[in-house]
Amino acid sequence: MTDSTRTARRATGARTLLNKVPEVTVWFWVIKILCTTVGESLADWINEQLGVGLVNTALLFTAIFAGVLIIQMRLTRYVPAAYWLAVVVVSVTGTLYTDILTDQLGVPLWISTLVFSVLLAGVFAVWYVRERTLSIHSITTTPREGFYWLAVLVTFALGTATGDWTLDLTGWGPGLSVLLPLSLIAVVVVMWRSGADAVLAFWLAYILTRPLGANLGDWLAADKAEQGLGLGTFMTSVVFLLAILATVAYLTVSRVDVIEDANESVRA
Repeated sequence: MTDSTRTARRATGARTLLNKVPEVTVWFWVIKILCTTVGESLADWINEQLGVGLVNTALLFTAIFAGVLIIQMRLTRYVPAAYWLAVVVVSVTGTLYTDILTDQLGVPLWISTLVFSVLLAGVFAVWYVRERTLSIHSITTTPREGFYWLAVLVTFALGTATGDWTLDLTGWGPGLSVLLPLSLIAVVVVMWRSGADAVLAFWLAYILTRPLGANLGDWLAADKAEQGLGLGTFMTSVVFLLAILATVAYLTVSRVDVIEDANESVRA
């Protein structure tokens, strides 16, 4: 870190940290999709199978998310277990917020999509005006980390609304529905490879992995009569949670996703 950077940090009063998020490798996207699938299936299982109710489930996970986020933000470096636990919890929480708007309050999905899109644009705008960057390779201060997690929460809610709205419009079954977000992610990858802005490509892919993981979870959990694989929401949650634990254990040991020096990185 340069002397000017240290001076700027002291001037703003921001606490300088090691980068608090993982490197964007293939492991990042694999575990992100796993977390998203768990978010969909676990929320459905607690709400429907346990009979907790949509609002009560949302309140429960809001409290859990607050506690997990406090732990995550008190750390001074990226810790795979803490970070990905926060992603799992926020995936459930963001899903529940959209479900409340749709199922509890009767808000049309296109309106929810528009509202969350505007909200996300607002988060990015304030974040950029304050910090002059939206790159996840720059999450080295507490304010930036706060903006990051707020953006992540909104992307999960937006991805839920957009994915459900698309399914309503197309009428596709669970298996076929996986192909649309997968195809759009492929388009984003091609755009990135062709020179599109890396930060924009990252956040577009981040949003699109939400409906991809959710549709994958629905496909696995749905009954065979509904063109699913019939695993059920509980078994789907268990399988994907075990996969997440195994991946996090590998990342903890290997450290292949640790950003050693964010100031030297120019990627998204």
